[in-house]
Amino acid sequence: MDDGRKIRLAYFVSHPIQYQAPLLRHIAAQPDIDLTVFFTADFSVRGYVDEGFLVNVEWDIPLLGGYRHEFLPKRLFKNAHPDHQISSGIARRLKHGGFDAAWIHGYHTFDAIQALVACRQVGVPVLIRAESHLQDRPRSAMRSRIKSTFLQVLARMIWGVLAIGKLNRKYWEHYAGKDLPIFDMPYAVDNEFFRCQAQKASLHREQLRSELGLESGRPVVLFASKLQERKRCIDLVEAFLRVTNSASFSRPPYLVIIGDGEQRAEIEQRVAGNRDIRMLGFRNQGELPRFYDLCDVFVLPSIHEPWGLVINEVMNAGRAVIVSDQVGCQPDLVCDGLNGYVFEALNVDALATVLSRALEAGEGLTSMGRESLRFIQNYSFEQDITGLRQALQAMMKTRNVTKSLRAAPVPGNEVSS
Repeated sequence: MDDGRKIRLAYFVSHPIQYQAPLLRHIAAQPDIDLTVFFTADFSVRGYVDEGFLVNVEWDIPLLGGYRHEFLPKRLFKNAHPDHQISSGIARRLKHGGFDAAWIHGYHTFDAIQALVACRQVGVPVLIRAESHLQDRPRSAMRSRIKSTFLQVLARMIWGVLAIGKLNRKYWEHYAGKDLPIFDMPYAVDNEFFRCQAQKASLHREQLRSELGLESGRPVVLFASKLQERKRCIDLVEAFLRVTNSASFSRPPYLVIIGDGEQRAEIEQRVAGNRDIRMLGFRNQGELPRFYDLCDVFVLPSIHEPWGLVINEVMNAGRAVIVSDQVGCQPDLVCDGLNGYVFEALNVDALATVLSRALEAGEGLTSMGRESLRFIQNYSFEQDITGLRQALQAMMKTRNVTKSLRAAPVPGNEVSS
């Protein structure tokens, strides 16, 4: 701030999230930002059955530490989903903490609305960061009108938004108009961690092949996500079977599937007896760089995917990527033909075509991987902090101007000495 004091920032998010913890540590280390994180729930720290993976998850990376945080006390519905819980004392904490600004993750849950109302109550300006984009799912005319009305009201209650990417920026421009300040704070992962871990894993790549029973020299296609309907792993399986059944490869590819969830049984039944497809189940965050290094091309065929942070992760291993046109990060991270391929979501023929093209590219995949590594450098925590800092500084400037205007004497009402 102009007086040399740190900007006191309160961040409200439902629970500790494995993707966000490293970013929060980076923000807390900044010399001009004093960050306090308020969580609604702590289930992700204790271990829990994940709704998407349907397995018990205990993350193998630290979710807390390195930043100031507090779990808000629950007021009602203690066993409810964290998005639906009601906490107490938010306004009191904001007031006593002397916060200059608040950042809220999302806007459609009870915990987010509570935080927003409390900020309005004590006069703390709010930045919203959410994942939505205009292509996320079809809506009826009625639902679209309700959504539009809600977001116009929301826009009047907040100071600005932090856009996670190009599609998200268009979303806010569409619903909130161009008067609402928008700052780019792209979805990013700990690039250095994933890049370094993948480099280390490359020294033991053949060992991992041996563990998995994969012949040396044969290309590997990788999927790593929840085995849910919207992730469309089954589309990749069908495309892989079409490609491998219709073409003769000197080095036949493998398909490695990492993840668990509601569709696991269906996929296992479809691939039963196929020795070129491996299903490995859920793997923790710290294990994934080994598999990113192992693969030649990574595929995410999802529909309604808000972003797809797994694409950021695998790009740090320098690998080509294939995504559907409903994966939110595609306009930012995947350039068709340069660092991967883009296909029409739910179109298995289109996926088979680009998969075949990738497998025939040979050394071209290596070149694509280098482009992935180059692209991902522009989606880092440093860019996130730059965007957040620009938003906070603009906000503080606006507040100072407002205070000055309020303090200035009204012409004609000056008091004579």
